[in-house]
Amino acid sequence: MSVRTGTRPGSPGTRPRRPILWARVLTEVCAPWVIVIVLSGGVAWAATLAWLPTLGWGLLIASTSSVLPMCVIVWGARRGSWDGHHVRDRGGRLVPFAALIVLSGLGLGLLVLLAAPWELVALDIAMLACLLVTGAVTAWWKISMHAAVAAGAVAILAVTHTPVLWSLSPLAGAVCWSRVRLGDHTPAQVSAGTVAGLVVGGGVFALLV
Repeated sequence: MSVRTGTRPGSPGTRPRRPILWARVLTEVCAPWVIVIVLSGGVAWAATLAWLPTLGWGLLIASTSSVLPMCVIVWGARRGSWDGHHVRDRGGRLVPFAALIVLSGLGLGLLVLLAAPWELVALDIAMLACLLVTGAVTAWWKISMHAAVAAGAVAILAVTHTPVLWSLSPLAGAVCWSRVRLGDHTPAQVSAGTVAGLVVGGGVFALLV
């Protein structure tokens, strides 16, 4: 006699459960590459207070720190080099991390060369610092990039605009929950990612600006 209670979500004979659906939605809508695009625009607007410069600088940072790295990740996933666009297998994260660091470094160089507002340079430095730290950790342990980017983004936006934006922290917490709920990370891994995002990403940005 089979008992359905406690069976794994998505296994034969079970119905999709709503928490799993919400976890998947949060994981995709608040994926690191999406958050970086929003964060780039938010900091660019605070630095320039004009639509055209915001668009230009925001696109530069978003392209080099989000869109182009994501293209590399999707390309590798389609080739079977790693297990999907979230790269759940820690062993497959070396190339994506290298691509992120190289392209973000290129973006930082362009920002300096083009005399971008200092807040935008600081943003790129903070994101690079967080990448280097989380990349080093990933060499031996699977830290959550979703958690790191979500927490770091909340901190950076609060520093850039107003402390009221710390109210977005529950959203970052929900992203952490989604990663654990889907079985992609443990509570310890999302906790470590959150600390890295706040201390390294948010901390470096706050010190620089």
